[in-house]
Parts: sequence; C-alpha cells; structure tokens
Amino acid sequence: MKLEGTTIIGVRRNGQTVIAGDGQVTQNQQVIMKGNAKKVRRVYNDNVVLGFAGSVADAFTLSERFEEMLNKYSGNLMRAAVELAMLWRGDRALRQLEALMIVADKNDMFIVSGSGDVIEPEHGVCAIGSGGNYALAAGRALLENTDMTAEQVAREAMRIASDICIFTNSNIVVEVA
Repeated sequence: MKLEGTTIIGVRRNGQTVIAGDGQVTQNQQVIMKGNAKKVRRVYNDNVVLGFAGSVADAFTLSERFEEMLNKYSGNLMRAAVELAMLWRGDRALRQLEALMIVADKNDMFIVSGSGDVIEPEHGVCAIGSGGNYALAAGRALLENTDMTAEQVAREAMRIASDICIFTNSNIVVEVA
C-alpha cells in the first residue's frame, strides 16, 4: 500500500517565514485515507519548522534524522540540511526513501531532497508535493501583486492548490518559523 499526495509551501516576506501544508493522505492515487494528517511540524525547541511531502513513513524517518542533525549542529539549519542531504544520498537504506522536505527557521529556508540537493528558494517562496507547482505559481503571483503577509500568501496559495490538485485538500496547517 503506497500512501502519498500532499502539498507543502514555504513563504518568506518582511522578516516572517511560514510553512503550510494540507492534511490529505491518498492511497494508491485512488482513495483518500485521511484528511487531517499533520505534515508540518516544529522541531528543535520549536525554533525550526519542517514540512514534508512524499511517502509518510519515509518523511517521518527523514524528519527524525533531520532533528538529530539539528541537535548535532546546535540548530545550524544550513549545516543540518547539508549533512542530512549527504547522509540521505550516501546511505544505501536512506537513498531508497521517497520524500522531500522544506525546512525553515527565522533566517533561512531550504528544500532538502534525497538526491543531495539543498536549495534556497528564489523569490521568497518554494513548494513541494503533488500540488507544489500550483501552490508555487499562486504564491509567486500573490507575493508580486499583493501586500499580503507571508501567512496570508501561504494560506491563499494552498487554497488555490487544493482547488486544482486532487491530492491536496483544504485542511491547512500553518506554522510560523
């Protein structure tokens, strides 16, 4: 049984960073198994926010490893993200995991992938998951054409993505970094 499908967006504006995600878990691209899963959470003494997309078990494994890296490197987000990406890419078991993460603190935001990528987004917005491209396009348009706060942009971009992507619902969780 393969469980997947979600949308996660990270938005930075005027010194505020937020990560938002929907709550849908989809089985085999056919059945909605759950509508209120929490795929955005706070770690490292509530100073770091992460959102994950992909296989649920894989994402939990990676988020636990990321938290270990944060502890090892005293909360240095970039160092923890790079070390996780290196571990993820180099470890035979971890390399098989299918997930992506957006991680953020008050100063930085990155997408971390299993192929060893640690990407700092342009334009103050990034998104991952099945509805990621919809949320990204909406987020960029809202940042460029409105005075909305980072949280408002994230919520509205997620609402738009949930209207378009069948693997994304409107049960949105938002955490401010």
